[in-house]
Amino acid sequence: MPTRTKFVLLMHPKEFKREKANTGRLAHLCLPNSEIQMGMGFDDNEIVQRQIADPEYHSVLLYPGLEAHNLSSKDPLPSELSRKPLQVFIIDATWSGARKMLRISPTLQRLPRIMFIPTAPSRYVIKHQPQQGCLSTLESMHELLTVLEKSGLDTYSLPEQLHSIFDRMQKFQMDCASDPTLGGYRRQAYGKTSDRKPFRGKSGSRRRYLKIWPNPPEAS
Repeated sequence: MPTRTKFVLLMHPKEFKREKANTGRLAHLCLPNSEIQMGMGFDDNEIVQRQIADPEYHSVLLYPGLEAHNLSSKDPLPSELSRKPLQVFIIDATWSGARKMLRISPTLQRLPRIMFIPTAPSRYVIKHQPQQGCLSTLESMHELLTVLEKSGLDTYSLPEQLHSIFDRMQKFQMDCASDPTLGGYRRQAYGKTSDRKPFRGKSGSRRRYLKIWPNPPEAS
């Protein structure tokens, strides 16, 4: 699926090894204008540093926060977002891992940031998201492409493709888990995402990664 936007997935080494359920790799396989760079810190990564300095693109970091431009808002787009094709850097890691990767990469910290408000809760069945509003990497790229198209910054010709391959991957994992002849898979049934309760107490407070979320989408 062609896109005007270039996506650079900065993948944590642990995510890079998760061949069974790595959603960032799935999204990369669907989007030819994307690539994966594996590592923890990227200030010494020559390829990433050349990409950040590439004058053909306007480089931004997809990362929520008060300083990020919310593409889901009705505020006018900053002019620099539309002058050149976007090059979006996406940290592919757990939320705690992403914060560490950002902390040790000052050049990523200095990038302008963009964000969006999810239009739906995560459909990740085989993983429990830490809080409402958290999405897998693939789901985040789907939401980002959707809002980029609405903003006139890109076209999203096959909006069903990413979710379709995501659902197929999860079905395959659940089918394998139900096969007693296959080792290395969870044996307990996966519950519905709408039935899951949020983490509470100290565990829940440690997982409050999205502290600026206005009215996160509820699971139906």
